[in-house]
Amino acid sequence: MLPDPQIPTEVSPGDALADQLGRPLRSLRLSVTDRCNLRCNYCMPEENYVWLPREELLTFEEITRLVEAFTSLGVTDVRLTGGEPLLRRDLPSLVRMLAANPLVRDLALTTNGVLFAEQAEALRGAGLHRVTLSLDTLRPERFLALTGRDTHAQVLEGIAAAGRAGFTKSKIDTVVIRGVNDDELGDLIEYGRGVQAEVRFIEYMDVGGATGWSMEKVFTRAEMLERLAKRYGSVAPFEQRTSAPAERFALPDGTVFGIIASTTTPFCKSCDRSRLTADGLWYLCLYAQSGVDLRRMLRAGASADELTARISFVWRGRADRGAELRAATGQRGVFIGIDQLRQDPHLEMHTRGG
Repeated sequence: MLPDPQIPTEVSPGDALADQLGRPLRSLRLSVTDRCNLRCNYCMPEENYVWLPREELLTFEEITRLVEAFTSLGVTDVRLTGGEPLLRRDLPSLVRMLAANPLVRDLALTTNGVLFAEQAEALRGAGLHRVTLSLDTLRPERFLALTGRDTHAQVLEGIAAAGRAGFTKSKIDTVVIRGVNDDELGDLIEYGRGVQAEVRFIEYMDVGGATGWSMEKVFTRAEMLERLAKRYGSVAPFEQRTSAPAERFALPDGTVFGIIASTTTPFCKSCDRSRLTADGLWYLCLYAQSGVDLRRMLRAGASADELTARISFVWRGRADRGAELRAATGQRGVFIGIDQLRQDPHLEMHTRGG
């Protein structure tokens, strides 16, 4: 964990809160649980894990207080993640509390979809704006091999439920692994077209938890575009000005899809997001190995001004560019080994929100 710096006595709300590379504090990924009901090969390949103690998890009230501190400093986008966030009991109540914050302009959820159908209406009614659902394959037997669970039908039902509940601008995230599902790119785009969701293909990343990762398994952005061009013809960049991680492209008929190429083409220079774990550790980068303990401040009675001062101080000193540094590594292998992960669950991607 980072040492506590001398906290400034004032934070001027008129200042643009930027880090050492000029990146604003705009997006917060908020993990509400480290637990998950799948065991995806690229994220949680082991069957058993050391979980965060439940008494250490932030309460909904504590989460709301922290989000208020972040939004007062410029955060406008809040995304609920996990683990699998729908495993957190009564999640619509938290959504309702966060939606009441007028500074939250985009309140989104990332889910594996297994439990989404039964909660979609309640989440929409509570004020959730958007949802991203994970779907790595259209083949049930392949899904079972990838996730260790026979819940493919529930995921498809969750995606369908998003439309029925009135969610628009939904996205489907697909982690593409060479020799596993790289032959389904076009089929997934066609499926996304049918359910009115934009598909985003994600390069396999060497983050904590990816203990089976190797560069040979990475199906690159360039290869994805080549594969899709063979099926559809010309694939053109879709013009946009955004700090979102996905580069967007359009097929000849206008269908838009995205590619998140963090492994081969990092976007660190425009990254405006940070991550808060379910027990209140704040990470400035997905590749960071230490975080800032905001729960300790909360439970010690810190005021709103003290919280914002701490967050401001840390963000202004941020110079993280973990994906770029990993991309520059000549001999690139597994980022964090299984023994180290077992000693510190905070190093797991499913703990810090992916």
